[in-house]
Amino acid sequence: MKSVVYSWRLTPGRKARLERIARHRKLKIAQVLDIAVDDWLARQADEITDDEEQKRLHAMAERYIGVIKGDDPHRSANVSRLVRRSLRRKYAR
Repeated sequence: MKSVVYSWRLTPGRKARLERIARHRKLKIAQVLDIAVDDWLARQADEITDDEEQKRLHAMAERYIGVIKGDDPHRSANVSRLVRRSLRRKYAR
C-alpha cells in the first residue's frame, strides 16, 4: 500500500510522453512511473556495490575522526562516576 506522496515538476513534453506511453500500454501514469523508478533503482543497485558504499560512508566520516580531543584518555570508562559527581555538585544541598 502506498502511503507517501512525492511531487515533482516536469516539462510539458515529458508529461505528454508519459501520458502517451500510459495510454498505449493501458496503464495509469503512476504505474508507468513506478516501473521507470524501479528499473532505475535496480540499475543503480547493480552499479553501487556494498564495498563502494562503505568507502563512500567512511570517507564522509573521516573528516570527524579525531576531532573531539580531551585530556583524560580514560574519560569514557569513567563517565558514570564523573556524571554522578557533577550532578552531586550541581544539586548539593
